[in-house]
Amino acid sequence: MQATITSKGQVTVPKPIRDKLHLKPGDTIDFVLDEDGDLRIAPIKARVTELKGMLPKPRAPVTLERMNEAIANPGHFKGVPPGATTSFAYRFGMI
Repeated sequence: MQATITSKGQVTVPKPIRDKLHLKPGDTIDFVLDEDGDLRIAPIKARVTELKGMLPKPRAPVTLERMNEAIANPGHFKGVPPGATTSFAYRFGMI
C-alpha cells in the first residue's frame, strides 16, 4: 500500500491498516527505522486509562512497633525466609 506525504509532513494511514491494527483517532504509533533503512510502524497501545490498576496500591506505613517486632522475631512472620532482612520481608509483603 502507498500513501502520500502532505506539505505538513503528514501521512494518512490507509483504512485497511487502521482496521487491522484497530487504530482509532488519537491513537499513537511508533516509527522504527531498522539498520537496513526499512521503516516499521507499530501502534502504541497502552493508554493511561488502560494502565490503571497495573501496580499495587502503596501499602500503609509500618509502625515503629511493628518494625521492632520484625527485627526481634524475623521468623515470626509468615513466609519470611531464615536470615531475611526486615526490608526484604516488608518489600515482599511478609510483614
